[in-house]
Amino acid sequence: MKHIIWSQWEELKVPSGYTRLSPTNFNLETEDLSKITFYVPAYMSGRKGLEYSRAMSNLQILQMPNAGYDDALEFLRPGITLCNARGVHDASTAELAVGLGIAVRRGFYDFIRAQDNGEWLHRRYASLNDSKIAIVGFGSIGQTLARYLSVYDVEITGYSRKGENGSKIIGDLDKDISTYDIIFLTLPLNDESKNLFNAERLAKMKDGSLLVNVARGAIINTDALLAELTSKRIFAGLDVTDPEPLPADHPLWRAPNCIIAPHVGGDSTAFESRGRGLVEAQLALLAAGETLKNVVN
Repeated sequence: MKHIIWSQWEELKVPSGYTRLSPTNFNLETEDLSKITFYVPAYMSGRKGLEYSRAMSNLQILQMPNAGYDDALEFLRPGITLCNARGVHDASTAELAVGLGIAVRRGFYDFIRAQDNGEWLHRRYASLNDSKIAIVGFGSIGQTLARYLSVYDVEITGYSRKGENGSKIIGDLDKDISTYDIIFLTLPLNDESKNLFNAERLAKMKDGSLLVNVARGAIINTDALLAELTSKRIFAGLDVTDPEPLPADHPLWRAPNCIIAPHVGGDSTAFESRGRGLVEAQLALLAAGETLKNVVN
């Protein structure tokens, strides 16, 4: 079969006989979407990008540009294969996680506010070094994060659902949670992980410890986290929130001991070449009659 592909990349390399569509020659708002058989929603297009797939009556492959795919599940129909972008965002997301960890531990939230007021604020803050670290979710992003953190003087323990790649099972986290100085969340959102960090689990965290979430907002119970931050018992670095986007009047914006990024973990210049490369590799596999990578359904 000769596929008709829509992606955001005008310069996408496609196999001979395949048709390449992009925003420059095919407007999803006005064109006949039934001809598309391979669809890559534009990165960061959210629900709107996925909604177009409902009119793609001949769609066979939905290739997500994100590692997370929970928001795509409702758009699946019989005959559609869903693939995610595992590996594409490892570098950017792990990079941001390290940045949030350092920024919170070293007090950047205070420095920025002091700079706005022209105040020379000298205090001693915690170091990333000499920390005991847990990475909850030890897939490709979690393992990349562990590699990035390994240049510091830290002790790292990974946790995953099955205890793979040298990690412990997530079910064992509670036994050690009170010993960790920093906990990074890099796991997918599903029924098991939703509200994983509820009031009970947050209360078990060590006083003065840091929780960094670059996964999905709903993995943490927002009200419970807000209560902990308000008491100034723990710290947080959040690239994701629940709800998201976070409303302007939400109290989490003003919570102490917290830095919030607007879900930019994977959205860096590193995405373009990696995202396009994944789609091109998938199309080459498709043309060769081989199994696609990152199939999740």
